[in-house]
Amino acid sequence: MYSEFNKKVVLVTGGTSGIGKATAVSFGKAGATVVICGRRESFGKEVEKELRLQDLNIYFRTCDVAQHDEVKGLIDGIIEDFGCLDIAFNNAGVDGKSNLLHEADIDDWHNMINVNLNGVFYCLKYEIAAMLKNGGGAIVNNASVSAHRGYAALPGYIASKHGLLGLTKSAASGYADKNIRINSISPGLIETPIFNDDTLKSAKFQNWVKQVVPMKHMASPDEVANSVLWLSSSYASHVTGTDLAVDGGILAK
Repeated sequence: MYSEFNKKVVLVTGGTSGIGKATAVSFGKAGATVVICGRRESFGKEVEKELRLQDLNIYFRTCDVAQHDEVKGLIDGIIEDFGCLDIAFNNAGVDGKSNLLHEADIDDWHNMINVNLNGVFYCLKYEIAAMLKNGGGAIVNNASVSAHRGYAALPGYIASKHGLLGLTKSAASGYADKNIRINSISPGLIETPIFNDDTLKSAKFQNWVKQVVPMKHMASPDEVANSVLWLSSSYASHVTGTDLAVDGGILAK
């Protein structure tokens, strides 16, 4: 279905686990050369080894997206090593602590803004510059259902993800006539390593999921990856500045 990704160069930030890893694998299986990045070098190298043993052209690079100089170095390195950047999935993010605003930790606030919002800004800045030289590309940012709601105990996370939606729309408007499409996805409850096996199997947790998600089950990382590949493909050739909810109907309520 996605043979068009053959020989394309793709970046997936936060690509060593969960949604990022699943997306990197999906692009790799479609024939793309994929660069994944994360802050933990030893872990990232283990993931790279695991995926390359599957005959996937996936390479790990160390990068903290909250540091603009590291992001610039990452993009410069991709251009030097692979010649261009065609597609990017800005997936790296942090959850932060759960507190009402007056009890929020200042350092935690700054960390969420630096990673979830500043980090995406830095990635967009250097990805777009690379794609302008390449004649175009596609970018997908990972938002969240929290980008559309105001959950009381998550002020920092909510603010960072709402800001990400605005940033996506602004960037999409700025480069729509430059053959660069920029969209976002808003995942809901996803079966990622943030939930351990005991939690996933507990009746209490499953009942809660059924109450929250109209489709009555969580999504797999592969299901989210499918949305990223679609938005990055020619099937979405006239789609830009859009947020795609991958949430089993949470936002429809």
